[in-house]
Amino acid sequence: MAIHDWPPAERPRERLLAKGPGALSEAELLALFLGSGTRGQDAVQTARALLGAHGPLRRLLDLPADQLARLPGLGPARSCALVAGLELAQRHLAARLGEREVVGHSPAVAAHFLQHRLRGRPNEVFAALFMDNQHRLLAYEELFQGTINAASIHPREVVRRAMAHNAAAVIVSHNHPSGHAEPSSADHDATHALQQALAVMDIRLLDHLVIGEGPPVSFAERGWLLPVAARTPR
Repeated sequence: MAIHDWPPAERPRERLLAKGPGALSEAELLALFLGSGTRGQDAVQTARALLGAHGPLRRLLDLPADQLARLPGLGPARSCALVAGLELAQRHLAARLGEREVVGHSPAVAAHFLQHRLRGRPNEVFAALFMDNQHRLLAYEELFQGTINAASIHPREVVRRAMAHNAAAVIVSHNHPSGHAEPSSADHDATHALQQALAVMDIRLLDHLVIGEGPPVSFAERGWLLPVAARTPR
């Protein structure tokens, strides 16, 4: 049975309009994007098949456009449109970071933005959000890239980029391709060194977010960002 033959209250489009996108399953949301299914399947069945073979949804959406284009029900046009839509969503998040105080009013927006940027990357990537004295976004930069399990952090380069943007505060982040977000001892040491280097130039390190499969681990929330003056040398 085609979707247009379903009872109106059960159709994904009508349900989205009536109840909002949160009422739809991942397969139904993907079906709305697909618009139609493959031979012998409606759009929802095609979406369920895609998620079953290549999901969950985040893993499917992390695939590059050339791989998405080879999947049943997508093809080059839909895969490019899907990747473009994801990039629009990321830029929307970046715009929201520029409009409001990130840490004081919406720390989840920064975490969500960094998750979208870094989760699913095959190698470790170290990135920074440079902010003004009201904690509004000035720039996002990916500063260092590493192997599958390590990225070297150079505090001097982070400070140099912060000064280039005239930043008053910084949030840094890196991903763990293994999916396990708990920081290593090397992550702690690098964060402490970076906090001290930034403090010399009167730039605050507001947080270090480690991105894995689940919620990010926040150094600030864990209480690991101590006042630099109170820190004793190792």
